[in-house]
Amino acid sequence: MHQELLDKKKKISVTGLGYVGLPLALELGRHFSVIGFDINEGRVEMMKNGVDPSNELDASAFANTDVYFTAKPEDLSQAHFHIVAVPTPVDEHKVPNLVPVYKASESIGKYLKKGDYVVYESTVYPGCTEEDCQPILEKQSGLKAVEDFKVGYSPERIVPGSKVKTLVTIAKVVSGCDEESLNVIADVYGQIITAGIHKAASIRVAEAAKVIENTQRDLNISLMNELAIIFDKLGIDTQEVLEAASTKWNFLKFYPGLVGGHCISVDPYYLLHKSKQIGYDPQVILSGRRINDSMPSFIAKRLVQILIQRGKSPGNAKVLVMGVTFKENVSDIRNSKVADLIRELMQFSINVHVTDPFASPNEVAHEYGLTLIDTPSDDYDAVIVAVSHKQYLEQDFNYYKSIMKEDPVLMDIKGVYERPKQDNGLLYWRL
Repeated sequence: MHQELLDKKKKISVTGLGYVGLPLALELGRHFSVIGFDINEGRVEMMKNGVDPSNELDASAFANTDVYFTAKPEDLSQAHFHIVAVPTPVDEHKVPNLVPVYKASESIGKYLKKGDYVVYESTVYPGCTEEDCQPILEKQSGLKAVEDFKVGYSPERIVPGSKVKTLVTIAKVVSGCDEESLNVIADVYGQIITAGIHKAASIRVAEAAKVIENTQRDLNISLMNELAIIFDKLGIDTQEVLEAASTKWNFLKFYPGLVGGHCISVDPYYLLHKSKQIGYDPQVILSGRRINDSMPSFIAKRLVQILIQRGKSPGNAKVLVMGVTFKENVSDIRNSKVADLIRELMQFSINVHVTDPFASPNEVAHEYGLTLIDTPSDDYDAVIVAVSHKQYLEQDFNYYKSIMKEDPVLMDIKGVYERPKQDNGLLYWRL
């Protein structure tokens, strides 16, 4: 299979061309003949013109690649090695929404042939590939897994916005339904990954490895958030505590903050869902999720307290929130906790303005019903720097004072700025 793919006698398909799928398709397209499939025709047209809808890659990333972009599922029939990279979010009840991965399995299953491979990259709970997706492939194709076609799992590890930790420079975990498939899948990914390949013992091991990576990070951040709440009540600066503690060699330096996006704040719920299915009710993981999900409410209430202490009525206050994406220097607004913070502020009848140099105004309006402003005014009672975009790093306290009224308040959620050495008339608060 690997050699036939290299000789371009057979093709690779990548289903789902978002933050994960598009970079993968383009990188594979430097060595293989690739079919890039996505159900969004508008996005496909942009990619055909060398434009990344996610604004992560520039036109040069599309150069010298053998990738055919399509929104027609029947084009999948031309491929023999299929990769699924569709999103796996949670619904409003925090229950895994596997519809995208099920639909992708149905589409591929209809055109599956003997000898074909199907590899999943989407984040799922342990057992999902073999227990949920594999039967769909078998039903649609009339073929038998392992005997007629091979199945594998290789979790995505892409870091949105990073120019250092790119697809090829992050070690790749791969797994297969048998020894043969494991080796073939490792060879295919090994063609593009420079950081090395780790062969997992089984598909379930690879699925579990992915879901605990972000669960571990979620828990570490939740501890920092809880400490930030405690230290705030004690009048201690959390950032200064972390600087002091991190002088010890084995201290893990995580920072408090809003935990959003489509990975860290989502993946733990997949493990929670599977755990409850097998009769175990996780305590630590759920506790961490509760703390992180509660941070927008904590920050909003803290601002209200500060406004009242400054003699300002929340109902008459005007607040600017800077940044609405889930992470700095990216345009992705999915599952942004800043949106939750804005809603919390509005619950107190605060007049909230929102600005973001990376987010799409149309997407923000569609997803959250919020309107982005182009230019801030100069009469805010408080400013919240919610995301550490590079443009915000260039600002100083004088700028923030210039866009606020008397008794100004600056809330620095990401700890972007150093605490003022002396009283400059600005009340500075950071998480």
